[in-house]
Amino acid sequence: MESKKSNSATPLHSIRSNVDVDAIHITSVLSNKGITINVDHVIDDDEAKILALGYKQEFKREFSLFSIFAVSFSVLGLLPSIGSCFGYQQLVVGMSPIPWLIAVLFITSVAYSMAEIASAFPTSAGTPYAVSQLAPPKWSAFLTWMTCYSNWLCQITASPSVNYACACMILALKAYNSTDGYSPSNGEIYGLTLGIQISHAIISSGPTKWLARFNSFSTIVNMLFLVIVFVMILAGNKRSEINEGATKFNSNSIAWSLDNQTAWPMGFAMLQSFLGVIWAMSGYDSPFHLSEECSNAAVAAPKAIVLTATCGGVIGFLFMLAISYTLYDLDEIAADPQGLGQPFVTYLSQIMDKDLVNTATAFTAISGYFMGCSCLFAASRVTYAYSRDGIFPLSNIWKKVNKTTQTPVNAVWINMFLGQLFLLLMFAGDVAIAAIFSVGGIAGFVSFTMPTLLKITVARDFQRGPWSLGRYSTPIGVVSCAFVAVMIPVLCFPYVKGDDLTPDEMNWTVLCYFGPMLLAGIWYFIYGRTFYSGPKCNIDEADIIYDDTGLIDGVEQTEKHQTQIDTKEST
Repeated sequence: MESKKSNSATPLHSIRSNVDVDAIHITSVLSNKGITINVDHVIDDDEAKILALGYKQEFKREFSLFSIFAVSFSVLGLLPSIGSCFGYQQLVVGMSPIPWLIAVLFITSVAYSMAEIASAFPTSAGTPYAVSQLAPPKWSAFLTWMTCYSNWLCQITASPSVNYACACMILALKAYNSTDGYSPSNGEIYGLTLGIQISHAIISSGPTKWLARFNSFSTIVNMLFLVIVFVMILAGNKRSEINEGATKFNSNSIAWSLDNQTAWPMGFAMLQSFLGVIWAMSGYDSPFHLSEECSNAAVAAPKAIVLTATCGGVIGFLFMLAISYTLYDLDEIAADPQGLGQPFVTYLSQIMDKDLVNTATAFTAISGYFMGCSCLFAASRVTYAYSRDGIFPLSNIWKKVNKTTQTPVNAVWINMFLGQLFLLLMFAGDVAIAAIFSVGGIAGFVSFTMPTLLKITVARDFQRGPWSLGRYSTPIGVVSCAFVAVMIPVLCFPYVKGDDLTPDEMNWTVLCYFGPMLLAGIWYFIYGRTFYSGPKCNIDEADIIYDDTGLIDGVEQTEKHQTQIDTKEST
């Protein structure tokens, strides 16, 4: 960034700063074109970088490193995530923490690779922007388009899936305390989820400063409740008193044992059980999408991603250890004799007094509420960023920033509405609604690793940001891409096969993920390719001064652009 003064008696603007894009040392839609951006106010490094990436600074940068870590850790929501995904791990291969230990190593490699990308491209557009700059020119627009839609699917299914699990947890608590055999209906679950979603939309429509404080508070609450429930499981463990003949803790051989409860071989079942870990560990990408709202984004965002993935993996493993050494009867949990609909609550009832079960479940539900709010908040920034590039119908509506709150309120509410449409799957059965969990896993993985794949293949010489993996970048990237390539088809398989495979037991993930992605691809080739060439610069053309050639990518500029060049020469 250079500070210049105009000698012109009649300047086009009241200019106090000029940003020489190529001097920022960043790969963007404006780089390598000899562009200088005029700004009518003094700017800092963060604003210089976002301008060099092609975007105006529209949000206030009121998030710190801790604030964006708070959002991502809240989205991670370990306590409600582990509780909600009990059926995707323990009821697949048993109580052992081995699946978590293995899966989290690969998931962390995905997060670390994405952190390096976030440092190089600190914009709320996230990984699709990186894809647009790393992909071969011939395929850049199409790959960016598909990455946008994949990431968007991940984001808009996160909040409804979390809030669905939260509603189930609340109603399971009611069923647990019921004396008349109450069991929640799908209508009750849907209605409660709708109420939670609406409250989250109201909160997420607030100003950035207020949201930063709210998310910091929710993270502190989530961390506190996670520790309390962890201590309750170990210290409040009374399984030897509740279950005749039981010991207080499982032996090592039992706690670490695997119990294949699927129709597939153990190795494949182990891979299927990774869904619980993948979903529980999702959310580490949130700092990327908050890059335009935090200070020192090129360093703070990747650090927050790394902190979230590392802390989440370690803490989650400790929590899984506590479960494996205290869980009493998997068959009873699977049978759900009380009709609770939540295996985690049944597990707690095997080892705790009623009061502790109520407390632990309540804390889990509250944590789930905060987690769902953070998910909707992060998703709204994604919808805003992609609408800014014009990839959605009615993008002009969803990209608007509310003048009062200075946040994308319209994007918040369209996400809430679409989330409720996804939740209609619950009326098709438990297997159908489970698809929104695996859709989130696949959609996230595809969008997270696409720039990593390009980085280790066709764009090895890209301009890295101030935070990088150094010589470990390529090895970690290879591990990340290989893991995702294996997991995508695995997450599409049902848990049964042969004669046991009925329409009710089918895995709907193929339809729920690849269906929308197919439509997105068709729409691109029919219409999208006529106007979409990648991320769009939203800086006023009058503020952009081109180099003396008058050529950008070999194309002669308009008379307006040439006038700017002439003005630059005269000054």
